[in-house]
Amino acid sequence: MKFFKILTLNLIILSYSNAEGYEKTAQYDSLKIKISQMLIFGIQDAQKVLEEDSLLEAYENMHLGGIILFEKNLAKKRSKNQLKALVDEIQRISKIPSFVAIDEEGGNVTRLKTQYGFHETKTAKYLGNRNNLDSTFYYAKLTSDLLKELGINVNLAPTVDLEINDENFISRAERSYGRDSDRVFFHARNFIRAHEENDIITVLKHFPGHGSSSTDTHKEFTDISDTWLVEELYPYHKLIIEDKVSGIMTSHVVNKKIDDKMLPATLSDKMIQKLLREFLDYEGVVFSDDMQMGAITKYYGLEEAVTLSINAGVDVLLFSNNQLYKDQVRPEKVISIIEEGVRDGDISLLRINESFRRIQNLKKQKGIIN
Repeated sequence: MKFFKILTLNLIILSYSNAEGYEKTAQYDSLKIKISQMLIFGIQDAQKVLEEDSLLEAYENMHLGGIILFEKNLAKKRSKNQLKALVDEIQRISKIPSFVAIDEEGGNVTRLKTQYGFHETKTAKYLGNRNNLDSTFYYAKLTSDLLKELGINVNLAPTVDLEINDENFISRAERSYGRDSDRVFFHARNFIRAHEENDIITVLKHFPGHGSSSTDTHKEFTDISDTWLVEELYPYHKLIIEDKVSGIMTSHVVNKKIDDKMLPATLSDKMIQKLLREFLDYEGVVFSDDMQMGAITKYYGLEEAVTLSINAGVDVLLFSNNQLYKDQVRPEKVISIIEEGVRDGDISLLRINESFRRIQNLKKQKGIIN
């Protein structure tokens, strides 16, 4: 693949046409294409991506919906050029132009760190405590401009969790704008507005609210039944009303007062279809949090988790592949699970069609596809 030579030579910036890539798709309405568009995967680090079995090859051979980038995908030198070359190559080889996603909340959750030559960012807590909306917009615009320059079109942020438990992992990492729901709403709105100026998709997280949790869904079962407050929905409600929401990410928290089956939100139709879609009247794209987190993998097999999440209403399933190589999930495995589920009647074809429509509409709205 040309890509391998490009990265090794450090970084010839390729040009390509989104329209040209889009036209590569012959049978655009096939089931496999629709399923593939629902999937976002992480790839190997900057060195391993050069190997022949690189997950990057899936983007050349399939119609995957997108890719998620992490710090591991950055070279230690000439990081900006290298990353732009990687993103350009992903889009060049993609059958349908891809979501290119990253977590750039700012502060402690940033992949584009100053040590690689990128600008300084601030935590949500710092900005919330300062409570100057112009400052929040300023730092978000710096990030938005950088993502635009790099070709990254999805920022998995802002966090709109309320800081209810100041000892949990959201609070300790200073990822919340604060305890007050109005303050969180106003700062999140300015964060979104800064990204809208560059047509960058933003994704609110972690629905229905992770701010009261006492355990970490990255590692384990997390029950918020006795701590979750209805006011945690307020930022979502206000932003949905104002038509500021491109995407919403579900968390893997459990709330038996909403779902008596005690399914994690990502797997719960009561959380997604009833609470988010019907009660909050949200019609946009729903992204899962990483399907390889402990709150999912310790209690559900891959097939069960994928089936439940799609039927619950998740449109885009995210697999970070930050695990050891032997534990990584291959795209073809997930596609096969979903195809078989549809064929056997375990996964609703209507749900696949709904998700595909939402994904394509969002890509069109943001100019990713024509």
